[in-house]
Amino acid sequence: MVRLTLIARVIDGLPLAEGLDSDKDPEIDQYKNQAKSLFKKFASQPQQQARMSVESGKYVFHYIIESGVCFLTLTDKGYPKKLAFQYLEELYGEFGRLYGTQVDTVARPYAFIKFDTFIQKTKKLYMDTRTQRNLAKLNEDLSEVHSIMTRNIAEVLGQGEKLDNMTKMSSALASESKQYSSRARDLHRQALIRKYVPLAIVVVVVLLVLW
Repeated sequence: MVRLTLIARVIDGLPLAEGLDSDKDPEIDQYKNQAKSLFKKFASQPQQQARMSVESGKYVFHYIIESGVCFLTLTDKGYPKKLAFQYLEELYGEFGRLYGTQVDTVARPYAFIKFDTFIQKTKKLYMDTRTQRNLAKLNEDLSEVHSIMTRNIAEVLGQGEKLDNMTKMSSALASESKQYSSRARDLHRQALIRKYVPLAIVVVVVLLVLW
């Protein structure tokens, strides 16, 4: 069963459209926040898999990235992967036809919220996996779907956090290295002063005496 559908611009994570559910399930809000975290990750690390399934508890996120836009849906774990990605492909095709040239120009969130009408209509077609239409789709040989990677939400989001931490650690080490280098130069200068200043004083005194 399709539980949530979100569409966002990849470059900055800006939400463009959403499948609005009449049934307000507080549990889904938690997953919506996870979806937004995924969008933030895609914005900060643009080199992502174009298609992936991400397990989270009893649900699975499926997403595709096409033409700078991420189409993401949340389904029950038992929902067929083939149908989830065919659902997303249908959304991508229609969204691209209607709004493809406008995606880069919008600045406000949910600029294409009217697309919810198409989302709801298409979602209904994919709700029951036992319909003749969906059984036919399941029987199609979609080899690319079999090769789509499945990962865990903690692993996907955690990887981004690890990279951020490594970047911070690298910056901190570089800063400390500069500080140590500066201290080393100061110590070297002080050592030279202690070594040669007394000698210089003696020379000056001798010269004054001889003068």
